[in-house]
Amino acid sequence: MQDTTTIREIVAGDFRAASVFQRFGIDFCCGGNRPVGDACRDLGVDALAVQAELAAATASPDPGAPRYSAWELDALISYIVANHHAYVRQATETLRIHTRKVADVHGDRHPEVRAIAEQFEHVAQDMTQHMAKEEHVLFPYITALVAAERGGQSPVAPFGEVANPIRMLEIEHQAAGDEMASIRKLSGGYAVPPDACTTFRVTYQELQAFEADLHQHVHLENNILFPKALVLERKVREVVG
Repeated sequence: MQDTTTIREIVAGDFRAASVFQRFGIDFCCGGNRPVGDACRDLGVDALAVQAELAAATASPDPGAPRYSAWELDALISYIVANHHAYVRQATETLRIHTRKVADVHGDRHPEVRAIAEQFEHVAQDMTQHMAKEEHVLFPYITALVAAERGGQSPVAPFGEVANPIRMLEIEHQAAGDEMASIRKLSGGYAVPPDACTTFRVTYQELQAFEADLHQHVHLENNILFPKALVLERKVREVVG
C-alpha cells in the first residue's frame, strides 16, 4: 500500500477493509478521500497496525464479495435504491416508534434517550428528503449518462453539471453521519443500561445496525458512484456532445 493510497480507494477495491477502518475509528465513507497515513496521524492511530490488519483482512481472495467498483453505474444505482434506500425507509419508521417509546418510558432515568429520539427524528426527515433528491434528480441523470455512453443522446443537466448536486449530497451525507455519531456517543456506544427493557435493547441494536448500513450506503455513493459519474459526464460530453 503506497502512502498516497486513499481510504476511498482501499475500500472501493475490497469492502472487507471497511471493518478494519471501523475498528480503528477511521471514517471510510464521508472522510474517505485522503491517505490512510493522514487519517492515522490525525487520530493518533498506529499506521503500521492499520496496515497489518488491512493486509490480513484482504489477504485471501473473496470470490463471493460484490465488486461494486466494477459494476455499471445503472446497476449500482438499482442496487443502492433496492437495498439501502429501501432499508432506510423501513428502518426509519420502526426506529421512530421505538426511540419515542424508549424516551417516554425511560426518559426520566435516562435523559439521553430523549435526545436520541429527537436526533433520530432529524436523521429520518433529512434522509427522506435526501433520497428523494437522489431518486428523482441525480440518479435518473446518471442513468441517462450511461445510456448516452452506450450510443444514446447526451442528457441535459438541469443543474449545470453533475458536480453541483454531488457536492450538496455529500454535505448531507456528512450531516447524517455526524448525527448518527452523536447518537452513538449519547448512548455510550450503544451500551444498554442494566434496567433496560426489551424494547430499549432492541432499539439500540437497531440504531447500531442503521449506522452500519449508513456507512456502507454512503461509501457506495461517495467513493464509487459519485467519482465515476464525474468521469462519465466528462467522457460523454467530449464524445457525444
